[in-house]
Amino acid sequence: MAVLSERDAAPKADPGPAPRRRSAPLVLNAASILLGIGVWWALAALGIKIPAPPEVAARAVEMAGDGTLLDDTAASLGRVLAGFALGTALAVVMGFLMGWYGPVRALAEPWVQFFRTIPPLAIIPLAIVLMGIGEVPKIFVIFLAAFLACVISTLQGVVTVDPTLINAARVLGAGDATIFGRVVVPASAPFILVGMRVGLGSAWATVVAAELIAAQEGLGFRMQNAQLYYDLPTIFVSLITIGVLGLAMDRLLLLAERKLTGWQEQR
Repeated sequence: MAVLSERDAAPKADPGPAPRRRSAPLVLNAASILLGIGVWWALAALGIKIPAPPEVAARAVEMAGDGTLLDDTAASLGRVLAGFALGTALAVVMGFLMGWYGPVRALAEPWVQFFRTIPPLAIIPLAIVLMGIGEVPKIFVIFLAAFLACVISTLQGVVTVDPTLINAARVLGAGDATIFGRVVVPASAPFILVGMRVGLGSAWATVVAAELIAAQEGLGFRMQNAQLYYDLPTIFVSLITIGVLGLAMDRLLLLAERKLTGWQEQR
């Protein structure tokens, strides 16, 4: 009988499952996009009253050439970024205050839940009356949509922090400020980022209606104007631009989520 060496006899560590190839999701994403374009093209070829991809692409080139697409994109993107930034900033602060201080939550939560049942679009007539027809009411309704989508998620993140972590920090002599900054904030970060992604979607969903308030440029304004002339290619160009911008911003937030919450177990 052969004698096993010490190296041969030692149990081999389980390498675990092979890491997934990072290129696989990208290939599937590309395949999904191509499939979607193919279905769109087929529907147009079957006689459904929608413009085919080449027609939309030609209109996009035309709008980009005369500067219309760039101006509209810049206007809508500026409104979304302003409303989203203000809304999420206030939502994070309010969510932390509501989650950390019981009296603040008791005072503020009924109003937050009340306004969550009112669609931000329903606020547009009131915003026009109170704020006029400038940029302020447009940004305000986008701000409201982002705020209401993010504040509850932040609150949920604070109230679901494991009490064991807080008690352990107190045993080690940490004060409230240290516990809040070193325990509560990191533990709430995944909830905040999810709320921000939801708020971003709400902001883009609201910008089209917000640009009905006497706007002179913007992707929502361009779609509404094109509707009057049954200009479907222009409507499709604006829709696709909104979708691409929203997707790109969501991917950036997802990247930030992975960077900031890398300590979490991922599936």
